[in-house]
Order: sequence, then structure tokens, then C-alpha cells
Amino acid sequence: QIEEEHACAHELAEAEVPMVAPLRLHGRTLHHHGGFAFSVSPRRGGRTPELDDLDVLEWIGRFLARLHLVGAAHTFQHRPALAPHTFGHEPVQWLLAHGAIPPDARARWQEAAEAALQAANTLWARTAFTPLRLHGDCHPGNILWTPTDRPGGGPHFVDLDDARTGPTVQDLWMLLSGDRAQQQRQLGALLDGYESLRDFDRRELALIEALRTLRLIHYSAWLARRWSDPTFPIHFPWFGTRRYWLEQAQTLWDQVAAMEGDPLVA
Repeated sequence: QIEEEHACAHELAEAEVPMVAPLRLHGRTLHHHGGFAFSVSPRRGGRTPELDDLDVLEWIGRFLARLHLVGAAHTFQHRPALAPHTFGHEPVQWLLAHGAIPPDARARWQEAAEAALQAANTLWARTAFTPLRLHGDCHPGNILWTPTDRPGGGPHFVDLDDARTGPTVQDLWMLLSGDRAQQQRQLGALLDGYESLRDFDRRELALIEALRTLRLIHYSAWLARRWSDPTFPIHFPWFGTRRYWLEQAQTLWDQVAAMEGDPLVA
């Protein structure tokens, strides 16, 4: 899976998509030392893009289209797909089986998670899409922006750790923020850039809240699985408390309502 991720990064870089790819050293990108696997990448700086600027969003949309043109060329053979089972049902089963949730919050969280997954499953089953290789974790922190008055300025992408196969809209929705009207303006700018280079099936917009729901569940399990790492309690001190799980339960109920509402349009 790691070598497939690295190969995808090089495929993007060779197509002149601004992706920071690991260096090939001694003919390979994946190395081992002292029981650890590692790779080495070139140092690339940048700032979080100004997503309130619609011109910036349109620019990012063009680059995402280029990323997806490469991504659609062939499929992953080893990396998992993004689906309700892998990002929702399996993490819920793991959390319940491993006692990760305090007993006095477990029932409320489980009820909300099961309702949210049922709604996500319904949206997933009735929404047609053609899966392709994705960045997978395309939030603002994984897009670095450099001044456009310099050579090579603009956005470049980092962190393909979560690259997987899934719907196109997965790489778009995490760049949206604010109220519904703001998100629709942002989405319009993204798609103005995107559709100048690649078609986008607007039916996929119905998946945004389902994808948001799956990410919430997957993230909780991601933290819980790594809680034995001493750095995690330091960096995520709010995780795992009764309050955390009850707040997550309410957020999942909010997601049920969102999934039952009208999807965003652009």
C-alpha cells in the first residue's frame, strides 16, 4: 500500500501536478532502518490557502481536476476504498469491541452512530458515481500555497497517506466552510475551476454529508487505535472523555438531520 501511494505521487509529479513526492534513493522510495519504514521527501514550504478568496478556490479546483485526470487513469490494487463499511461500520465495531467508549456514554453514542450509518448507507446506495483514485484527505492543511508572483507559485499538495478509491466529491467538500450560502459560493468557485478541465457529476453532491459523517466516525476510531502512543494524549487531551463521546453523539444526530435535508448546489 505504501509503495502504491508513492507510485501515485510520482505519477502525479510526472504529469506536472504540484504534488510533493518522495525521493527515489538507490532506486526505491521505501526504506527500512531499525525496524521502521521511512521515506524522504523534498522540503517544500507554503501557507494555508486563503479559502475566502474565490479566485484561490477556482485555482485549486483546476489543480484538483488535473489530479483526478491522473487518478482516473487506472485503479489502486492494494489501497482500500472509501465506503461506508471501511470508514463507518468497521470503525464502529472496533470502538465497541475494544471498550474505547466510557460505559456511561456508550449507549447514546452507539445509537447515534447506528442511525447516522443507516442514513449514510441510504445516500450511498442511491447515488451513482464512478470511483477513482483520490487524494483522500484534501483539507486546507494538506494544500500549501506559495506567492503567485514567484515561479511555480500557487497550490501544491502534500500527504497522500489517505489516498484511496472513492467518489470525486471527497476531494472537494473539506475545502468548504461557513453557513450554507458561503459553502455554495465556495463550491461554485471550486467547480468553475474544476469543470474547466474535467467534468463533474453534480449527483455526487448528495454524498457530502454522508462523507462528513463517515469522516467523523473514522477519526474517532483513528485516535482510539493510537491512544497507546504517548504523543497522542499530549496532543489530543480532549479525546476519550465522557464529554467528548456525548458531544460526538449529538454531532452525529445533527448529521442525520443534514443527510435528510437538501444537498448543496452550485
